[in-house]
Amino acid sequence: QVQLSESGGGSVQAGGSLRLSCAASGPSDNAFCMGWFRQAPGKERERVASIYSHDSSTAYGDSVEGRFTISQDTAKNTLYLEMNSLTPEDTAMYYCAASLSSTVSCRRAADLRVWGQGTQVTVSS
Repeated sequence: QVQLSESGGGSVQAGGSLRLSCAASGPSDNAFCMGWFRQAPGKERERVASIYSHDSSTAYGDSVEGRFTISQDTAKNTLYLEMNSLTPEDTAMYYCAASLSSTVSCRRAADLRVWGQGTQVTVSS
């Protein structure tokens, strides 16, 4: 069973940067895709970014396109999210997730069954 653990969250001022990490333990090399999601209070969990193992293709949510970058280090079994030009609207709990099946994409949170515990990101104006 794959287990995920996020780190790197914190408080930052608007315009700042953070890098989140998600360490995977277990057979994560079988993951079809991995992704970052976020959930702010009172809002649905939304996809931030995802990366597909077979071709390293990436996809981003509209609100973070051009500011965030997802990457992975397969040797370290670690997923990253580089976040730049942060705004208060980016404040949320950030989660990493994985799909172990090629029939399940990393686009919708409701489809995924493997999650980390989350790391809080707070951006002040």
